[in-house]
Amino acid sequence: MRPTGPLHLGHWVGALENWVKLQNTHETFYVIVDWHALTTDYSDPSEIRQNIRHVALDWLAAGIDPEKSTMFVQSDVKEHAELHLLLSMVVPLPWLERVPSYKEQQEQLREKELNTYGFLGYPLLQAADILAYMADFVPVGEDQVPHLELTREIARRFNHFFGPIFPEPQALLTHSPRLAGTDGRKMSKSYGNAIYLKDPPEVIDKKVDGMLTDPARTHRHIPGTPSICPVFQTHGVFSTPEVVAWADEGCRTAGIGCRDCKAALKKSLTARLSTLAERRQSFERDPQALGTILSRGAEKARELACRTLAQVREAMGIG
Repeated sequence: MRPTGPLHLGHWVGALENWVKLQNTHETFYVIVDWHALTTDYSDPSEIRQNIRHVALDWLAAGIDPEKSTMFVQSDVKEHAELHLLLSMVVPLPWLERVPSYKEQQEQLREKELNTYGFLGYPLLQAADILAYMADFVPVGEDQVPHLELTREIARRFNHFFGPIFPEPQALLTHSPRLAGTDGRKMSKSYGNAIYLKDPPEVIDKKVDGMLTDPARTHRHIPGTPSICPVFQTHGVFSTPEVVAWADEGCRTAGIGCRDCKAALKKSLTARLSTLAERRQSFERDPQALGTILSRGAEKARELACRTLAQVREAMGIG
């Protein structure tokens, strides 16, 4: 994950819950990719260091266990940069230009100057992040499959020139429920519509109060359509089946009002996030513990990445 700020509910249900499960069945590496953050925020990197801390604390709060998983910061393992450089010697430029998100993000972020090699080449750096650990699998949503396919193509091309070094990593497709933000759009920090994992109950209450509902329910006695309501959609992810059934029936029959539905959602979110808050606070009380976890993770990651680079250098006849 890029350290662009605290993580929100979308990150939790879209990735972190799955990551926690995978650490019990696989050898897992989770990296905070601060160099990737520079691809779009290079002109003002002042918040990256603090955002690294936010992301790491949110990972630990969500249940990433440093005794089971290797979690570290990308820039602490310089081998990522070296592998990125060596791979860049063999990757055709059009491969990077055809990545779907390249043009899309340039359109979405017109206020930023993104005609840089760093932005064009970030999929190659992403490939280095993966191939440095000879990864067999990468947990991704469907929108990330093109990036992983590029990594597979890069591995094939390198192996064609220099012999069978890299495995071709396979996608572990994860179901990511679309989580609406408070304004009905996809939850995103950039939209200002996110509920963050670190939000205390009073902030959650205020944000839920401001959530959009079915626009047709202008009065309490008017029945609604739960499927188009962001509040109900959030219930479907975070509330118990009993509460979801209650909200569905109550909305369709006008048996409950939107205020009642929101009150129940507040309880569900507060209950689910309370465990995360307790874990987060335990690490916040011991600032050195977080630094130790990340440094130990980087040490383990560096050991494996060094082995990979030794093979790559030998295959390429350098170093």
